[in-house]
Amino acid sequence: MMQISNLLAFRYFDAAAQAGSFVRAAELLHVTHGAISRQVRALEESLGVELFERRNRAIFLTPAGRQLMQVTTPMFDRLQDVIYQLQQTQREHALVVSCEPTIAMKWLIPRLGQFHAQHPAVTIHLMTAGGPVNFLKMGIDLAIRRDDFHWADSVCGLRLCDEMIGPVCQPSYPHAFGERGQVLIHTSSRPQAWATWARVSRLSTRHATKLQLDHFYLCIQAALTGQGIAIVSRLMVQDEIRSGQLIAPHGFVADGSAYYLLSPQPLSEDPRAQVFADWLCEQLHAQ
Repeated sequence: MMQISNLLAFRYFDAAAQAGSFVRAAELLHVTHGAISRQVRALEESLGVELFERRNRAIFLTPAGRQLMQVTTPMFDRLQDVIYQLQQTQREHALVVSCEPTIAMKWLIPRLGQFHAQHPAVTIHLMTAGGPVNFLKMGIDLAIRRDDFHWADSVCGLRLCDEMIGPVCQPSYPHAFGERGQVLIHTSSRPQAWATWARVSRLSTRHATKLQLDHFYLCIQAALTGQGIAIVSRLMVQDEIRSGQLIAPHGFVADGSAYYLLSPQPLSEDPRAQVFADWLCEQLHAQ
């Protein structure tokens, strides 16, 4: 009697049987068509029966294949259900928080140690992402986002703080606007940041060279290495300014947007979420 030692072969067979195609099964499982074909062929050889008829690049289940599929499909469905339940149980113990990447890296992560010290019973699982939020699909409980997109009325939003933007650079970098050779750095995610700042601060940046980078983190790194003046959020550079690595020679101004803590339900319905929200507000208002 054959020992069931290669679960992968049964998984590939079941995917092909449901899709009716080795190619489609490969796409669904993110493997190659050849991998599906080899595993199914090996399974057929081990069982001593043909599971598919192969006709002109098309496949059709044999009676033996249909009989096996009646077992494999509910088996893998049940396995998926159990995996989901296990993940749900894990999520119930950890508060899953999604945060915009540079804010997470430069502001939130350095402060999470304080949160854990104050609230050891609450475990935070931090994920990085930006833009619109699908709580169920992303498997998250809370999201820290700037209000540069619309969210559904059913989403609960707690305003955390105004977005404050300003130019930062090395202390030795020429920061009086209009100086020769000056480079102004901005991220592609906010192409109008310099124009917004110039309008609010009433200073002109017309004659400077512009440098666009993909992420705020890269903009900050470029400023740290003396490549120019970067326009960034105050939240992203507080520690660098405090340490003297960067200066904000013209200060920061509100650009009209704000950061929110988003939740699919009222924060008061989840004690962990309420504790985290209260702590966030304390940290932001203490700055």
